[in-house]
Amino acid sequence: MLRRGAARWGLLFIAALGVLSGCASDYVARTASVRSAYQSSDYPRALQELDHEQKEAPPRDQLLLLLDRGMVLHAAGQWEESTRVLAEADRLSGELDITSVSEEAGVLLSNERRRAYRGEDFEKLMISVLQALNYAQLSRDEDALVEVRRVNERIEKMITEEKKPYEQLAIARYLGGVMYEDQHEWDSAFIDYMKAYELEPGLGGLVEPLLRLAKKTGRDDAYASLAEKFPDVAHAPLAPGDGQLVVVVEAGLSPEKTSTSRDYNDSGELISVPVYRDRGGTPPVRVEVAGQAERAVTVTSLSRVAQVHLNDRIGRMLAKQLAGAVAKAGVAAGVGALTKSKELGVLTFLVLNAGNQPDLRSWLSLPAEFRVARFRLPPGKHTVQVDAPGRPTTHEVEVQPGRVAVLVVRSY
Repeated sequence: MLRRGAARWGLLFIAALGVLSGCASDYVARTASVRSAYQSSDYPRALQELDHEQKEAPPRDQLLLLLDRGMVLHAAGQWEESTRVLAEADRLSGELDITSVSEEAGVLLSNERRRAYRGEDFEKLMISVLQALNYAQLSRDEDALVEVRRVNERIEKMITEEKKPYEQLAIARYLGGVMYEDQHEWDSAFIDYMKAYELEPGLGGLVEPLLRLAKKTGRDDAYASLAEKFPDVAHAPLAPGDGQLVVVVEAGLSPEKTSTSRDYNDSGELISVPVYRDRGGTPPVRVEVAGQAERAVTVTSLSRVAQVHLNDRIGRMLAKQLAGAVAKAGVAAGVGALTKSKELGVLTFLVLNAGNQPDLRSWLSLPAEFRVARFRLPPGKHTVQVDAPGRPTTHEVEVQPGRVAVLVVRSY
């Protein structure tokens, strides 16, 4: 009898462990084939794999499906379709920010993977950054500027109202400068370029429009200061017929989440939380056009942004995990009391805690960095070569006099 009872409880433990851990339904594991195709630039196959995943995925993974599909379409140059999908992702993200009490209670008693994925703060901002780039490729400057302003306003709200230790995204401000310059709004262009420089002082030659526009708009003090800092950056006024090309390179692979243990308030209670880990280095990218060659300069590192945003959540995460442990201990004690079995109470606690795993889902199709190279070019059609180690690509662009063309390229 005792052996049969022990065997029965042992089988129950194994079965419950499998259910609570949720490994078989983990989005990251299920979509490995999507990322393999995507990182090989086989975008049709990546989309097919996402179609298959759409049929099998639980509702809690719907936002990630939309984010990944939007990014694959973006990388494939299907700008209109990417815009539509990312708009749907943005809408769903807003809805998911309203969390139900029942979902929170379920998370406390199992693990965070059971809840609908709502996205990290920086991932929500990236939706608008990618939308701005989509619209820039479609020559819809006004729509691109709307998205850039959304990024800036949302971050400002996070900083001032939610007291989060964030800062503005340099790539959003630089894109704003590009869009305003294309529309000949010189003052607004200068302001956004200057903000991008303040956020990322290592822009190097990308400060060229900042110098040129400081002089053009009569900002003598700013011009003198910038000219002293960048004496080797040529910034003569554009010739009447010249145009410009800004190449945005989405380089490398965004960091992935892994699990680690943290001590909550020196309580001795080790609690599992997610942390970001880089997925290898991002090699240099060289861009050539019309006999000119420039190294693409990093404007924003998502690896760095992701760490800052996730670290801000760690405190709240630890508190919630500890609350979950307390709730599970209460349930286990109740089971032990009802069954008059201390062993069953202990087993219940072990089973519940076996599912205490951090949520390691994230938007893994994002790049690690946004890099930029820019050129002055005569009007007409040009062939652009983007040289990343092992995978050079060529692209056709048309430059118009007095305008700023934008080319977006994905590099792995």
